[in-house]
Amino acid sequence: MSTSDLYAHLDATAQAEIVRRKEVTPKELVEAAIRRIERINPELNAVIHPMYDEAQRAVAADIPDGPFKGVPFLLKDLLASYKGVRMTSGSAFAKDFMPDQDSELVARYKRAGLVIVGKSNTPEFGILPTTEPRLHGPARNPWNTDRTTGGSSGGSAAAVAAGLVPAAHANDGGGSIRIPASCCGLFGLKPTRARNPLGPTFGDMFSGLVAEHVVTRSVRDSAALLDATSGPDLGDPYCAPPPARPFLEEVGADAGKLRIAFTTKTPTGVPLHPDCINAVEDAARLCESLGHEVTEAAPVIEGEMLVQSFMTIWAAGCTWTIDGMARASGRAATEDQFEPGTWALYEMGKRRSGSEYLMALQWLQIVSRQIAHFFTAHDVWLTPTLGEPPLPIGSFDSTTEDAMAGMKRAVTFVPFTPVCNATGQPAMSVPLHWNEEGLPIGSHFVGRFGDEATLFRLAAQLESAHPWASRRPPVSA
Repeated sequence: MSTSDLYAHLDATAQAEIVRRKEVTPKELVEAAIRRIERINPELNAVIHPMYDEAQRAVAADIPDGPFKGVPFLLKDLLASYKGVRMTSGSAFAKDFMPDQDSELVARYKRAGLVIVGKSNTPEFGILPTTEPRLHGPARNPWNTDRTTGGSSGGSAAAVAAGLVPAAHANDGGGSIRIPASCCGLFGLKPTRARNPLGPTFGDMFSGLVAEHVVTRSVRDSAALLDATSGPDLGDPYCAPPPARPFLEEVGADAGKLRIAFTTKTPTGVPLHPDCINAVEDAARLCESLGHEVTEAAPVIEGEMLVQSFMTIWAAGCTWTIDGMARASGRAATEDQFEPGTWALYEMGKRRSGSEYLMALQWLQIVSRQIAHFFTAHDVWLTPTLGEPPLPIGSFDSTTEDAMAGMKRAVTFVPFTPVCNATGQPAMSVPLHWNEEGLPIGSHFVGRFGDEATLFRLAAQLESAHPWASRRPPVSA
């Protein structure tokens, strides 16, 4: 095994530790990651914009002495801006957009000592639960390159799963951290609403649907990275409840006897694939074996109203995104510049009135209250992350004849994750199951609003009891 590949088997915490012990330099870590990207990425199309020059300049300068000093990292090519580096958001319309400032999240990544070596692939504006943008082409799953990585953080997930980098930025408006984590066999936690900042450009996005964080191989990396980036920014419209102690201290702490409710029924009534049912039942049995109280239960959610209300806000968000980009660039947005599904969603958003938007938001807030009451009797809600295993690439394609085909397909594939974006609750996909085809199937654990601590304690317990770190996909370092 080459030195480059040896580093690939270490999580971000371990890589930072060998830098602190002076067993390796940041320059060596970054150069090793670049070699892996150059060798493996052509099979995956996970990294669509190398930032090697920027990384080498960062290494040559004085890297901040943060908890991840010298560790190579990727930015998803959506939302988190890096000054002077192109951010396409997966769209031809934005292919020349050049941010003039770092987002606050990127500034915090830099202060933590991370060295950003590239941008990862994402679908156009992060709309679909797959990563197959027309602009950059599909990202491919390292467990089976004919299958989706999930989306919208699919490039980041494929890169981490294949060992190109130990962790990567991701964001989540309807499941976009948890979906690719499930598809690629990673740990993916969506934090509580407003746990990480969206500034300075945004206060919140889509009335709070969107959250920022990472995909990782280890639970401790996710916790330590959240410690490095969380907390309100100046001028934020609201912030998450402060944690009682650092999230990293929850990893390995006693989880106690949790009241865990699990379900194999979707809010919309769509059927689950047997592999996903098997995965959640296995996870429930594992939790029970660890001493938790496990019962079959779920909050009552009117599924059709959830989908309609979510789609009203999602469509309006798409319209706001495109109109905002058009205004900033001084160019008119025309149908030929966008994928069919994106333009159909844009037009749907234009047809929605302000009253419809506010009624949809009110309904989602009612759902939040209903689910909060459910959590007075339960500590954690366990579901499958997805309704199906990773689908073949092309499954979400839309055409001019059926421009919304991809969104319709998404309803079956993603029956659970959007609930937590609507309510703002933290939720995580944990890689506890692989099916007979060798494809990962995530289990989805939802916590109370503001209570990532319980999820991290449980996740660390699951990781210890049923470790996944030794699993390597066929395409990997």
